[in-house]
Amino acid sequence: MTVQTLGVREPDDFDTAFVAMTPEMPDGIFMVTDALTALNRKRVFEFAAAHLVPAIYEYEFLARDGGLTAYGPDGKEGGERVADLVDRILKGAKPADLPFEQPTRFRFVINLKTAKALGLTLPPALLAAADEVIGSSRGGKR
Repeated sequence: MTVQTLGVREPDDFDTAFVAMTPEMPDGIFMVTDALTALNRKRVFEFAAAHLVPAIYEYEFLARDGGLTAYGPDGKEGGERVADLVDRILKGAKPADLPFEQPTRFRFVINLKTAKALGLTLPPALLAAADEVIGSSRGGKR
């Protein structure tokens, strides 16, 4: 596997990244999410769709917005952990004494509408492993 790292620091960098990918189209895209990439997500979705490239994202809202798949920390768990830490600080704990916590729950979300647009047939085992399948007759979330 060859990884091609294409950084973006401003909106115009997306066009440069897309041009860099075009001569030898990748087999897939993994978009690291920050404020810039989240704000420009539709451009990445459109590029992936136009070139029939599957893409995975870190946060489930990106799959709901049109990305193919998302796998990343459960946002609900993160909110619960933040609330607990704030509560501990308000009760007198020193922030420097609080442990650094890593997420323990991750969610896998698949967007079937996007899969269909890319011409992908996803294996039943993959669909069964998903926490949420958008556009599914099984009702979405598990």
